Amino acid sequence: MLTVVRSAAWIVTAILVFVTLSPIEARPVVASPHLERAAAYGLFGFLLVLSYPRHWKSALLAGVALAGLLELAQGLTASRHGRVFDFSVKGTAAVLGGLGARAVHAVLALRAVR
Repeated sequence: MLTVVRSAAWIVTAILVFVTLSPIEARPVVASPHLERAAAYGLFGFLLVLSYPRHWKSALLAGVALAGLLELAQGLTASRHGRVFDFSVKGTAAVLGGLGARAVHAVLALRAVR
């Protein structure tokens, strides 16, 4: 099961990189941009912490770092621009998603003790 979760985390990572750095016209639109960002990075943080439970603090840091690096990298593209507010939405969502995964781990650990 861990292999499936790790694969999903890396697939989501690749999708985030593609969607963030592709031309704005190629970006899919499903909902408001802030909601899309928050959902995508929340899922990313959740999967990353589930994938590496022993290194959950590093996984949280990696989620925030990816958000920051991709915002900076948008400055290298012609049709995109990185903004601090966008980074704050993405980084916060990644942390909240990761903390949600920690909560899932805690509940599962309690159930295993019983």
